[in-house]
Amino acid sequence: MRKYAIIDIGGTQLRVEQGRFYDARHLVSIRNTLKPNEKISINRVLLICHGSRINFGYPWLTDAAVKGRILQGCFDKKLVIQRIQPKGKTRKVFGYRENMTRFVIDSIQFGSKNLNKD
Repeated sequence: MRKYAIIDIGGTQLRVEQGRFYDARHLVSIRNTLKPNEKISINRVLLICHGSRINFGYPWLTDAAVKGRILQGCFDKKLVIQRIQPKGKTRKVFGYRENMTRFVIDSIQFGSKNLNKD
């Protein structure tokens, strides 16, 4: 019986569990302000599954929070974009790497209970 939560972070929905690390996009603003090992709290929790109980939010659960720590800023794989002009032998190849923030989940809380202590 796994305990997990589904959170909304960086425009995507992630299924998170305690002790695992995840990469999230669109956190450039906190990537520059938060240092490694700083604590974060994510309140946009969509669903919490604890044993056989499932709690849904509409759109988010009001008393739920996922707490974690920033590990480091990192980059995603490089996206390569090629533009080829038809009938004219010209090509342009360029790309970019997206900024990511790696964080680890310390605890999942619902109401006043920490669900990972069981």
